Amino acid sequence: METNPLAYNLNGKVALVTAAARGIGRACALALAQAGADVALGLREKDADGDLAAEIAALGRRVLPLQMDVRHMAQIQSAVAEAAQFFGRIDILVNNAGIGAPNPAEAVTEKDFDDTLAVNLKGTFFTCQAVGRVMMAQGGGRIVNIGSQAGFVALPTEAVYCMSKAAIAHLTKCLALEWAPHHINVNAVAPTFIETPGTVKWLGNPDFKASVEKRIPLGRVGTPEEVAGPVVFLASEAASLITGATLMIDGGWTIQ
Repeated sequence: METNPLAYNLNGKVALVTAAARGIGRACALALAQAGADVALGLREKDADGDLAAEIAALGRRVLPLQMDVRHMAQIQSAVAEAAQFFGRIDILVNNAGIGAPNPAEAVTEKDFDDTLAVNLKGTFFTCQAVGRVMMAQGGGRIVNIGSQAGFVALPTEAVYCMSKAAIAHLTKCLALEWAPHHINVNAVAPTFIETPGTVKWLGNPDFKASVEKRIPLGRVGTPEEVAGPVVFLASEAASLITGATLMIDGGWTIQ
């Protein structure tokens, strides 16, 4: 199959982004739309997208907000079916939904454990499965999972989160191998600490932020847009021969 290796545009493509309301998910949804894609917004609460849908529509793209709490199988299945029916296809999936409040390993409860894996791992897998079926039927697609540097290095008080993100990196390889015959590329990105509404409670502490930045060779934490750019790349024809990879977006943290 011949492709243009410089084809970073997503004109005519349809993307589904989970947990799209804020932070990295919001940045990815906007970046995909700016690159030319129509976008389905997977939202924990359907009316909680703020002005995101309006911003995407203002770019001239079609947009569809969806009720999609990935903790619930019925919502995954109904949201994917609704997106596929509305747009006629799903070319790109960005699995962004994730949680992980810090907690020392000795204090983790069964509920902490189950809640984290329900979103980070179970939700990711079954969203991949539902969209993967659509992509198989249409002849291909691109899946980008949002992992974390925490899947590659140990972080204190983050045992369950780190475990779940390590699993995402390996799940990405497994799906990439299994679905390659269906022309579905499956990759992941692994960000370091990113300035988002979800991390402000920690990064808003100057001492904590300074301690983090000392660990990052480039000397700073990231922005959601610095994750969205690589996601657009992996969703584009420019990445047509890349599958099963996890791209580190960590300022050099994990090379040490």
